[in-house]
Amino acid sequence: MITKDEVQTFLDSFHTKMKIFGIIYRDDRGKNQRALEELEIVPSYRKEIIESLKSEDYIEGPLPDELHGLGQMWVFGNKVKGKEIYIKIMMGTPNNPTICISFHIAEYKLSYPFKNQEEK
Repeated sequence: MITKDEVQTFLDSFHTKMKIFGIIYRDDRGKNQRALEELEIVPSYRKEIIESLKSEDYIEGPLPDELHGLGQMWVFGNKVKGKEIYIKIMMGTPNNPTICISFHIAEYKLSYPFKNQEEK
């Protein structure tokens, strides 16, 4: 089982790399683009949400990227305008941007192993 400290270490590295190399969004996936429209948020606000992720937002991971082999994927959740958002991110390859694979309204109830019950 992963620890909260391990999740925080990943996020610290992810956020640092994101500040240096930026982030690529998989907006070619329809539900990611639809989420921005449904939530009426601009792409820069999506970036702020990802920058503000913390270990308490952790859902699962690291998961293997069996499709592209670009590293490990991590899943987080967040609330935007009262809706739960499913966020899947990864570091990407060295010296290149981080990647946001998924950013859409959750299709099922998310479970947060590091959140206190009253925060969920």
